[in-house]
This record gives sequence, C-alpha cells and structure tokens, in this order.
Amino acid sequence: MRAVVDKDTCISCGLCVSTEPEVFEFDDDGKAVAVSDTTEENKDMVQQCIDSCPVDAISNGE
Repeated sequence: MRAVVDKDTCISCGLCVSTEPEVFEFDDDGKAVAVSDTTEENKDMVQQCIDSCPVDAISNGE
C-alpha cells in the first residue's frame, strides 16, 4: 500500500516530508507526494503523517 496525497488540498507545509522523508518528498510543483510504499517498518510514521496533516491531505491509499 502507498499513501496518497491530495495535491489540490496539500499546502506544502512539509510536515510529512520532515517526519518520514523516505516515504514523502516534494514534487516539481512543491506539493508532497508519496514516493515509496508503506511497510511494516514505517507504517507508524506514515500514520503519524496522516494524523498530523493540518489539512487532511494524506490518506492511507485504501
């Protein structure tokens, strides 16, 4: 599974990118994007990104 970022909602705050840089990074438009899958090792940090997003732009991809 891969997290999904709604680019129309994302405000580029960087919280997800700084919290889990192995999964999230900024694209060429300056919006966050998930670049790798959620794994057993990073699932708690990905969930923290989902829960902490100030505009609820991240979902778990389900």
